[in-house]
Amino acid sequence: MSRRNVLRGVAAGAGAVTLPALLTACGDGPGGNKNEVTMGSNSSDAVPKKAFQDAFDAYKKKTGKTVKVHTTEHNEFQQNITRYLRATPDDVFMWFAGYRMQYFAEKGLLVDISDVWKGFSGFSQALKDQSTHDGKQYFVPYYYYPWAVFHRKSLFAKQGYEQAKNWDEFIALAKKMHKDGIPVAFCDKDGWPAMGTFDYINMRLNGYDFHKGLMAGEEAWTDTKVKKVFDLWRELMPYYQKGALGRTWEEAGQGLQKRRTGMAVFGMPHPGQQFPADERDDIDFFAFPEIDPAHGQDAVEAPIDGFLIAKKARNVDAGKDLLEWLGTPGAEEVYLAGDPNNVAVNDKADTAKYSALQKKSAELVSGAKQISQFLDRDTRPDFAQTVMIKALQDFIDDPQDVDGLVNRIERQKKDIFAQAAG
Repeated sequence: MSRRNVLRGVAAGAGAVTLPALLTACGDGPGGNKNEVTMGSNSSDAVPKKAFQDAFDAYKKKTGKTVKVHTTEHNEFQQNITRYLRATPDDVFMWFAGYRMQYFAEKGLLVDISDVWKGFSGFSQALKDQSTHDGKQYFVPYYYYPWAVFHRKSLFAKQGYEQAKNWDEFIALAKKMHKDGIPVAFCDKDGWPAMGTFDYINMRLNGYDFHKGLMAGEEAWTDTKVKKVFDLWRELMPYYQKGALGRTWEEAGQGLQKRRTGMAVFGMPHPGQQFPADERDDIDFFAFPEIDPAHGQDAVEAPIDGFLIAKKARNVDAGKDLLEWLGTPGAEEVYLAGDPNNVAVNDKADTAKYSALQKKSAELVSGAKQISQFLDRDTRPDFAQTVMIKALQDFIDDPQDVDGLVNRIERQKKDIFAQAAG
């Protein structure tokens, strides 16, 4: 779930380094073992890894069928996903909704599971849309998590900080933290965390439709609207932690937990996984501040994670059986009992045991007029990986040369999208 996180080199394809764990042959030959389904997992962090195992154990108890999990470190899984799907993948694998799913469906690397979807209930049309390509369903959503500005309640109370509602208040809060010797948490060693801040400034300044057009290659990165995004972002730079390009998201989350930093633009699991259970009630957030009143805080980044069946799966029938169960409210409830850092997508799931943070997260997303999936999920993976990771890291390293930055992005964007169209 670290994007969230998340995916250097996805487009490297055949040039990527092959991970043995990813490319292990699965099943017992053609058709596989009907009582066993293999799962390619990118959930390498302790909390979600255990929660997924709880869910798979519940499936075995219910059906007698085993889920054999092959877990790979999150970023490494993303780096090798294209080669993985073209080689000998697991039957089912964890991935992302929206464009990230559609890209592989378009490449013919996924199994159509429209028949599985006919038995589902509790999923909104918006969720179905995020799981669909060319009129067919390929994805089973499992949970989502919003991005916002996270902080510790106790630190805000101690320091007298107030949650910011607009950009001016946000900058003023960052300045006050800086004066108190408490920087704003920031990291981008993993190549994806900074994308969340870019997306939010862009959507708050230019609106959701412009975000979608920019991600689709339809808007120019040299547009003054994009330059203004970077100009505004530069206002925050003096108040960030130093050394962002050498800091992982886990380290940034730990800094927030240890009160070394004051706030962070993150997805809900990122601080959540770094806080001990007895401290999670101290986590709070506020929606990314308003910049232009015309767009307010209408859009919320809320990536959806779930499951797909690889086209080269050896045991498609067993994979579909597992997905039928994973699409039920009960399957989500088992998972969320072990991982309170996400929110159920099925509206029939029991929310009675939700923490205050989960309830607030659900309210934030349900009240949104638009929901985005995150930069590297809303655009072509090759563009996100080969262009935007480096571009944003270049900006963090040298935030002054915006003209040169957007010119480079636009030039590379034209090449990539032209090749795709051709």
